[in-house]
Amino acid sequence: MRRALITGVTGQDGSYLAEHLLAEGYQVWGLVRGQANPHRDRVIEGVRVVEGDLLDQSSLVAAVDRAQPDEVYNLAAISYVPMSWHQAELTAEVTGLGVLRMLEAIRMVSGIGRAGASPGAGIRFYQASSSEMFGKVSEVPQNEATTLHPRSPYGVAKAYGHFITRNYRESFGLHAVSGILFNHESPRRGREFVTRKITLSAARIKLGLQRELRLGNLDAVRDWGFAGDYVRAMRLMLAQDRPADYVVGTGHMHSVRDVVRIAFDTVGLDWHDHVVIDPQFVRPAEVELLCADSTRARVELRWTPTVEFEDLIRMMVTADLERSAREQQTPVATPQEHRAW
Repeated sequence: MRRALITGVTGQDGSYLAEHLLAEGYQVWGLVRGQANPHRDRVIEGVRVVEGDLLDQSSLVAAVDRAQPDEVYNLAAISYVPMSWHQAELTAEVTGLGVLRMLEAIRMVSGIGRAGASPGAGIRFYQASSSEMFGKVSEVPQNEATTLHPRSPYGVAKAYGHFITRNYRESFGLHAVSGILFNHESPRRGREFVTRKITLSAARIKLGLQRELRLGNLDAVRDWGFAGDYVRAMRLMLAQDRPADYVVGTGHMHSVRDVVRIAFDTVGLDWHDHVVIDPQFVRPAEVELLCADSTRARVELRWTPTVEFEDLIRMMVTADLERSAREQQTPVATPQEHRAW
């Protein structure tokens, strides 16, 4: 039985990955920060919990030593891009230096780099890199060789994590890979992210729980896929004989306006009647266009996405309609507005 340790196990990707690995017969451990973590109850059944913090090197060493994983998946990050401008230092510490701390923990527990240690032996490491690293893109679509030009503190921190992972692979022979994942969504996506903000608002407006939806840039274009598809690629990367980095995405571009149109169409409403454009939700430095060239992943990993964009948005709206209908029995406050776009 292979053993895996997942950081960020309470998030969208962490939950889908944990389910996938458990189905593949893994023993799965999830890193959770502190006893009082409000998201601790999100850890899915079957996952063993170990405490640790990406800000605390010694806790990571202890966690890796206790779990004794064959594979570590580093999904934890300050992942909400707009927040990274307001908490840039914390984003750098967690999303950037947190990767270094986990790599060091793996190196220390595995003994990699010490005399007599075999290059490539020991724990395999997956780093969740991001298409936000491409930022002001130099070419369309983007592949593994595309120049990075991040446009947010989040993107800069992710770029550091990406390069330090490559550095440990080249310096110590660690089997370490980065998955450069393009935007991926699901009904489990946090309410602050633009896709979920849209689908939840459409559902709530349909049910009379909300009156309007405020957004910024409707013309920003992304390559959106289903999170459940993307976690399969993570495992496939670590199953390869040689470590390498892979771009993962659908290769199809859609605008925020497309998400809005499909979401409101799903509930039978005209979005023009409910969406308000608000300049406060525009990013300081926008990433206008992201599109994945995932040829390498499709050929070498034999990975392909299974959920189409429109089906994904409708899936999310349907789930939010069900959740929001329950709110009518137990009313809750309207979700706080965030600077998503």
